[in-house]
Amino acid sequence: MSSEHVARRLADILENIERIENHVRGTTKTKFLDDDLLNDGVERCLERIAEAARKIGDRFDDQYTDINLHALRRLGSMLRHDYDSMRPELIWDFVKNELPKLKKMAKTERKVAEDHNDE
Repeated sequence: MSSEHVARRLADILENIERIENHVRGTTKTKFLDDDLLNDGVERCLERIAEAARKIGDRFDDQYTDINLHALRRLGSMLRHDYDSMRPELIWDFVKNELPKLKKMAKTERKVAEDHNDE
């Protein structure tokens, strides 16, 4: 995959993280757990993030061991196929604990990918 495609996928990840951040801004865990529409919106953004991560592949797995990128790539399938076993409190915890690390990684690697295209 060219670095251009990687940069695009990382941009997709960042865009959907921003959407999630906007969705949950000012929201408590209790409110999140009680709001089906909010849950659905966050889950849809997570599906997009997982699909972008799947398209990138495992190229960052060894470099970012603090982020379980393998599990992230599987998340989209889980949201689509195992939706009945998804618990909103786990989604909330993922959003609050894992998305900030993913955002930092995506920003860093997007910059690298964009710089690589300029060569």
